[in-house]
Amino acid sequence: MRDYYEQLWERLPAETEPPDFALRRGFLLTHAGGSERALDLGCGDGHFSGVLAGAVTAVTGADVAEAALTRARRRHPGLRFARVPFDGELPFEDGAFDLVWASEVIEHVADTARWLSEVRRVLAPRGRLLVTTPSHSRARLARYGIDAFSPPLGDHLHLYSRRSLAGLLGEFGFAPVVVRAAGGLRLSRLLLGRAER
Repeated sequence: MRDYYEQLWERLPAETEPPDFALRRGFLLTHAGGSERALDLGCGDGHFSGVLAGAVTAVTGADVAEAALTRARRRHPGLRFARVPFDGELPFEDGAFDLVWASEVIEHVADTARWLSEVRRVLAPRGRLLVTTPSHSRARLARYGIDAFSPPLGDHLHLYSRRSLAGLLGEFGFAPVVVRAAGGLRLSRLLLGRAER
């Protein structure tokens, strides 16, 4: 899978703005700020790492693709970036961060249980996980069909509804958990989740 993401980042145009950037940025800034240590997990080219840098004390961006990290370092030369394994232990100390931002990441993770366990491990007590992922409510699936969201050669490994995402985070000991849908009046396309360790 790492090769897939390396090739993806090598093919993407240099100045691509992330989808729903304004909506995701607003959610992030509502819940980040002050003297916090933040991890942008799945940082890509560093768009949100830069947003975090303006709101918190210390930011570390992390991604599985070196091609993405090269772009992120070029975009934000003063920030710290680290390569992480696709599945496995994160290269950070226990309790290293007060905030983990994982935007449009969880749906790509093969071993969700291990990933969430690692996120909990690197979060300080009462630290927060902020997660965004596409919304796959029954209404959206009925209207568009599963192939629209999970094509056979696509990289979305998991589809989440508000209930399934909240339940998953709760199963891993996060509390309180708040998940809301956003990005549309009738068939919201995005889930915004906040969970505390």
